[in-house]
Amino acid sequence: MRRLTFLGVAVSLALAAAPATATAAEPSAAELTGTLPNGATWTAQVPQDWNGTLVLYSHGFRPGPDNPAEDPGFASTTSALTDRGYAVAASSYATPGWALGTAVQDQLDTLAAFSSAASEPDRTIAFGTSMGGLVSSLIAETPDSGVDGAVSTCGLLGGGINLNNYQLDGIHALAELLLPGVELQLTGFRTGEEAGVTINALMGAVQQAQTTPEGRARLALAAALMNTPTWFSGDSEPDRRDYAAQQEAQYNWLLQTIPFVVGSRSSIVNAADGDSGWNEGVDYRSLLGDSAQQQQVKALYRGAGLDLREDLQTITSTADITPDPEALEWMERTSTPHGELLMPVLTMHTLADILAPVQYMEEYEETVREAGAGTLLRQSYIERTGHCSFTDAERVAAVLAMDQRLDTGRWGNVAEAGQLDRIAESLGLGEADFIRYRPAEFVNDREYAEDSGDGHGHGDGHGHGKGHGKGHGHGDGHGDGHGHWRGR
Repeated sequence: MRRLTFLGVAVSLALAAAPATATAAEPSAAELTGTLPNGATWTAQVPQDWNGTLVLYSHGFRPGPDNPAEDPGFASTTSALTDRGYAVAASSYATPGWALGTAVQDQLDTLAAFSSAASEPDRTIAFGTSMGGLVSSLIAETPDSGVDGAVSTCGLLGGGINLNNYQLDGIHALAELLLPGVELQLTGFRTGEEAGVTINALMGAVQQAQTTPEGRARLALAAALMNTPTWFSGDSEPDRRDYAAQQEAQYNWLLQTIPFVVGSRSSIVNAADGDSGWNEGVDYRSLLGDSAQQQQVKALYRGAGLDLREDLQTITSTADITPDPEALEWMERTSTPHGELLMPVLTMHTLADILAPVQYMEEYEETVREAGAGTLLRQSYIERTGHCSFTDAERVAAVLAMDQRLDTGRWGNVAEAGQLDRIAESLGLGEADFIRYRPAEFVNDREYAEDSGDGHGHGDGHGHGKGHGKGHGHGDGHGDGHGHWRGR
């Protein structure tokens, strides 16, 4: 059994004891808590029979103002891991919201604090969800981190730049096609009140559009540009030719998505001190041509008697939003994976995720492969809808798979769907639905040439629309010296 040692670090220790009996039982776990110099708090659960491995958990986006170290959504997984001998540590990050300015260092400082308060782990596995999945993947690119492997689940692994851009592509199409001539801010939100005006306008337009064939076709186009899943609920997705059912699923997703993504954008804008999103120069006809949903969109347009070319020309000619250069630099530096892995990484993703589209996994794999680190990456998929809707069995199986990869120094079959499913279902923690899957292309990645102000990646049209808010950031990031930025 590992012995907890305390080396003068200011922490509090709470013991999770069994109910009192005639003979007191040895406590099953120790809880450590502390505060980092920048105000971030951290907590850890250490089982009495600790196996020497620490799972360093990175939580997802929190709007605030509450910002605890604990994450209720991970509590049952923490219990399942400590029951199996793993210690689990987590931090609040220094701030809620888009915390990428400090989150990676907050996690590494939590590891250092844990090592001082308990003892240095024999092995550390970074495990993150959603925005925290991005944090864990960035840790995997950090030299001398003290971390040995990373598990990124439902991660925003296309990076923050692509996050802003794919969401912008969708709401730009909604605004131009459903609210023509209306002055509507789409970027640069600094407050919830600013975002609320746009949310209300878009939600009303989307609900009205769903009542007509023409409106449904245009919703399908905007949804395709936004990587909106065509499977909303139920045990299986609609038939691949059932375009009406697919569109209804997209409509239901949009009703949930618009308030969150538009409402949360101000957090990213304020963190970066400007908006990194842009669509100037984007050729939306080319973008749709690369989308796996183009046949659905074409069929619905034919059925509605609409001219798809005309609508694509409309949204292309009005795409005039440019990024704030300093914010773009900050997002590139703090919130963008570059694929330069220094350790094994296992990703896990559901097939229908609206907040982190499964197409992100195609983009991340491409980024890692182009960086020459493809042998360190494996990706797994869950046949289910929802953002981060994993069972404890699936999460623990991913940790066990990474542990085995680190034990043996090779992947073997440990990350294959069938093996992961067998491991997960043997744990007695619930169901598992790992499936072999290959995601479609993420079509919203593009380059921005700061020196010319032109967007690249899907053509070079430069029409000028109106009514799109553009802020001016004052970040402290650093470019690559050439003024070209890629939403990797």
